[in-house]
Parts: sequence; C-alpha cells; structure tokens
Amino acid sequence: MSTHRTRLADTLARDGLVRTRGLRDAVATVPREPFLRPGVFLADETGQWVPTSPEQVGEQAWTEIAYRNDSLVTQLDGHLTVNDVDGPLWGDPTCSSTIPGVVTSMIDELDLDHMPDEGRVLEFGTGTGYSTALLATVLGDQRVASVELDPDLAARAHTALETVGLHPSTVTGDGLAGHPDGGPYDRAIATFAVRDIPHTWIEQVRPGGTIVATVGVWAYGTGLARLTVDDDATATGRLVRTSAFMPARAQATRYRDDMFTLAERADGERDTTLDPEVLGAWMPALLIQLALPRVHLTAVTSDDGVRGPVTYLVSENTASFAEIAPAPMGWHVRQGGPVAIWDTVEATLCAWTNAGSPGIESVQVRVDREGSTYWIGNDPALRWMHPA
Repeated sequence: MSTHRTRLADTLARDGLVRTRGLRDAVATVPREPFLRPGVFLADETGQWVPTSPEQVGEQAWTEIAYRNDSLVTQLDGHLTVNDVDGPLWGDPTCSSTIPGVVTSMIDELDLDHMPDEGRVLEFGTGTGYSTALLATVLGDQRVASVELDPDLAARAHTALETVGLHPSTVTGDGLAGHPDGGPYDRAIATFAVRDIPHTWIEQVRPGGTIVATVGVWAYGTGLARLTVDDDATATGRLVRTSAFMPARAQATRYRDDMFTLAERADGERDTTLDPEVLGAWMPALLIQLALPRVHLTAVTSDDGVRGPVTYLVSENTASFAEIAPAPMGWHVRQGGPVAIWDTVEATLCAWTNAGSPGIESVQVRVDREGSTYWIGNDPALRWMHPA
C-alpha cells in the first residue's frame, strides 16, 4: 500500500474529513494518479494554467502532486487537456480532481454504514472518476452508478476505473436528469454544484433515502445540502456546511463583455452605504444567491485602468442589473430592469443581520414538484421560493 495514500488517509481521518473505517481504507487503497491522466493544470503566479504531466516532472514529483489534499484541474474550457497545449494559458477550469477531503466528507454525509445491505448509490458527475472509485471500493461495483455529461471525461474516467480494477456502472448522460433507468437508488450524491436540487433526482431515490449536493453556482457562497426523500416525492433537509464545486455546465456563469454599457440602461440611481465587498464573504454571498438565484456577481476594471473596480450584479438574461461604483461618500448604485437587484441585496442582508447573522446550518430546504424553498427562521424576508 502506498505510503502517500496511507498518509493522506491518516491526515483526512485526523482532520475529521473521514469518519468511517471503510472510507478511510478506500482512500488508503485507491491510487489517485490514474484519475489525473494525462496530466493536470497548475496555476502559476500570474494566474495562468501550466500543463503538468508525469513525463514532464518525473515520478517522484508527480506522486507528490497527486497526493496533495488539493483540487487538481484536469480540463479547461470544456475540452482542453495537457495533451492539447504547449505552454501556460488562460482558461476556465471545467473538470478537476476535487480536494480529497471535500469528497470524503461529502461521502460520509451519505451515511453508507446505515444503508440497506443491497442498497445502491447514484453519483451525478463522474468527472475524473476518483470519487466513483472510492464509492465502489467501499460498497462494491454493483452498488454504484455514475453519470457524466462530457463523453471525453466519461471515457477517461472509465479507463481509469478499469486500470485500478473497478467496474461500477458508468453512463454518459446529463447528470441533471440523473439515470432513471437504473433507479430507484438509496443514496445520491452530486460532484458538481447546482442552483437547486432537481426534482428528477428525488424521483430516483427511494423514500427515506439521502441526497447530498452543493447548492449555489458562484465560485463561493455555496452550501452542502443533505436532504431526506419523503413518501410524497418531496425532500426536506438543510445546509450542513460550506462546500465548493464547479457548477453544472448548463448553469455556469457567463459574463458579458460590455459591462460598463449596462449603466446606460439604468432606470434609477442613488447612493448606498452598503459596501459591495460584503458580498465577498461566504454567508452574504449565499444569501444573495438564494434571494436572486439567477444573478451573478463580478467586478470589472476598464481596459485603461481608469475606471474600476466596479461591482456588477447581473441577471442571466441581463434583463436586470445593478452597478455599484465607488463614490466620494461611499458607493453609487445604478440599477435597471424589472428587479431592483441592489434593493433586494440590502433588504436581504438587513433581515439576516437583524436575525442575529445565523450561520449556514440555519438554512432549511424543501424540494417538491413546484420548485425549491429555502428559509431561515420565521422572517418572510428570509424565505425564498425558486420555481421549478
């Protein structure tokens, strides 16, 4: 057994990121290297991605990279691997081998020890296949199925699983739709983030079963939801802690190139005392995603460096937007569209502060055929309905 794998397993157990013996043994058993082929992209000091392969750095350095408790990017822009590029480049990560501790702590939330003897798990998002391998090692091949949207990723994951002697069911398809032909399952887990838990997932899990997934599609301000499926095709639960995964590709942020022109369509403008930097904190960012589920946040500086950074909150179809720019006495807001975005931000954060600034575990969740409902306590200002 690899010293590196054993050390990683011991570290995760010590840090409380692996709570069960079976999963700890799986981490110590499953090699991570095959799931990183053909290589990874490591960020340099400029933020560019440097293609890195075992052939380039040698076996010892490659092993050290593989067993970092870190997220290792394996694909950029939906198709690029290290075999496709010659040097550092800019790009958006679209697949990674997620931080092992994040993966194992999520798997622990499935409570596999209390699953029926023949119970089965459905994974949404095979990705590199490493988390699939851990599940299959704990439960056995026949009790695990995994769905991957990207055919190239699915093929590489299948090969990696075969390489380590594992043969779970791997399906190429849309993880948001799940895998109804293989259900019902006793547990379901998503390795990508979603705006809301799709009701299709609930339909594929037995009553009493558990769904674990990350809610929120910003790069931060996201929470791990743990839901129990009820007899009436609903699911209830709460956010149990912070979590971070790449979003489902259909829900990934797509920013406009011409942000500064949005202000020309403003319906109104005013000053504000609320510093937009507050949205850089995890809980406020989560609350705004719950209050404004199709709005994304960015900061823009003009090409000449004269203007900015200016904060923008923009709806996916840009029908509504808010621009928050520095002003002599604070910040100046210009907003437009049917939703007064910054007004909603202020009201939401004010209600949360008045409630005592509760933590992420205070967020309750219910999903039914009509959509998803989130709430904190009894304040109507801290209750949000997302239609299906």
